Amino acid sequence: MNIFIGSLPFRVKEEELKGFFEEYGEVASCRIITDKFSGRSKGYGFIEMPNDDQALKAIEELNGSEVDGRTIVVNKAEERKEGERRTGGGGNFRGGNNRGGGNNRGGGGGYNRSGGDRRREE
Repeated sequence: MNIFIGSLPFRVKEEELKGFFEEYGEVASCRIITDKFSGRSKGYGFIEMPNDDQALKAIEELNGSEVDGRTIVVNKAEERKEGERRTGGGGNFRGGNNRGGGNNRGGGGGYNRSGGDRRREE
């Protein structure tokens, strides 16, 4: 069973995380997700446990427990569909939903810059 662990303290290492779960049974793999540029932990990871009964016991016991002053979240990881990529806010980092609002408005702007019909009074 693949297990998601969230709200991890940034200084927790994979070996330490693996140790928490080994108390409940065999751990096939452990991975803390890191930022690809800085290498710093993103505060979440995954544990793979081959025995589902042991995995469920670990989830039950460790969810809501405290690690280095932080309450961690532990639950069964949801499988991603092929090609699916998770992004926050619908994939638009500016907020909203790409409907042309906000600062993406384009067009004239400013005093006397309408771009339209300019008439001079003479």
